[in-house]
Amino acid sequence: MKILFISMPSIHVIRWLENLKDTSLDLYWFDVLSRGKLDTFDNVKQFVDWEKRKLPYIRGEYFLSKKLPEVYEKVKPIFEVTTNEALEKIILEIQPDVVHSFELHYCSFSVLKTMKKFPDIKWIYSCWGSDIFRHQVLKSDIQKIREVLQQVDFLITDCERDFNLATQYGFKGLFLGVVPGGGGYNIKDIGAYFQDIESRKLILIKGNHSETGRAIFVLKAIKKIMHLLDDYEIYIFSISNQTIEFIEAHSEIKAKIKMLERINQSELFNYFGKAFLYIGNNYSDGLPNTLLESLLLGAIPLQSNPGNATSELIGKRYFGELIDNPENSDEIAEKILKLVKNKQIYADFAKTNHFKAIEDYNYEKVGNSICNIYNLL
Repeated sequence: MKILFISMPSIHVIRWLENLKDTSLDLYWFDVLSRGKLDTFDNVKQFVDWEKRKLPYIRGEYFLSKKLPEVYEKVKPIFEVTTNEALEKIILEIQPDVVHSFELHYCSFSVLKTMKKFPDIKWIYSCWGSDIFRHQVLKSDIQKIREVLQQVDFLITDCERDFNLATQYGFKGLFLGVVPGGGGYNIKDIGAYFQDIESRKLILIKGNHSETGRAIFVLKAIKKIMHLLDDYEIYIFSISNQTIEFIEAHSEIKAKIKMLERINQSELFNYFGKAFLYIGNNYSDGLPNTLLESLLLGAIPLQSNPGNATSELIGKRYFGELIDNPENSDEIAEKILKLVKNKQIYADFAKTNHFKAIEDYNYEKVGNSICNIYNLL
């Protein structure tokens, strides 16, 4: 079976592909945003660097693309090779049995025109994070969501919430199940970074504040109770510009919090393995990979619950605290204090989380689930 994957370069896609390394599948990858090669095994044939000019650059073209993007998109095929043209050429060349696209707006809707030309090719769409949940509030995006969901044959999500949303917006194909977006985790790696929970004195925060991230409200909460956190170090990672500006503008926060910039996954695991508490706060998300990583490495999660996705895990199979309102710093501060004041009690819950997560998200189990997906087609 020939499978053509369509995505942007991502560690999550790399880990997904590596689950298929020892299968007999022929694997291909199209870099839909033309950003560069994946650092993965050699058996994946990669289609990269496909963006090319058809005509020399014309004066005023950049201005048109910025001021009238809808008009520019209509005339763009005159100037450049388009995503759909590049994909159609690839499909005609390799004749895939299956196309599997990750993410909706950049990786699925952008190739819809071409996929409609090849209705006999089975099309899998993996719904990530905010694909549907966040974008359903925008009328223009609802139409994109409906068009993709009505065309794809198979659906994979990272939470039950998004399967339910997909059916509301017209999906009538076969649901292949809830699978972590990044694949499984190597338990040897988890064990290498896991430290004694009772002795941990680190609070780890995801620092994204953007259209969907709400890290600044966590920092506001920390500011309120900082005098009660003297025994703890506080580190923040994945820091957006707005978060940095907030930290720089508040000297007492800047003095207390260490910013971790440009860390890789191994380095992040090292910090998770030292953390007693992990805080992830978003206005929109699915089941974040960082939430799963906190469970695996024994950090108690304090996590927002957009659309009740997080509550599919926390409060049912795993222990943690949910943030009901991601923009309520008083609520966040209260829950941080509740967790740190009861550290000895919650340490045992963190150990239970760790062992359950190893059972649920180990590389072999999730890898078998991923391989079985393609056996169902």
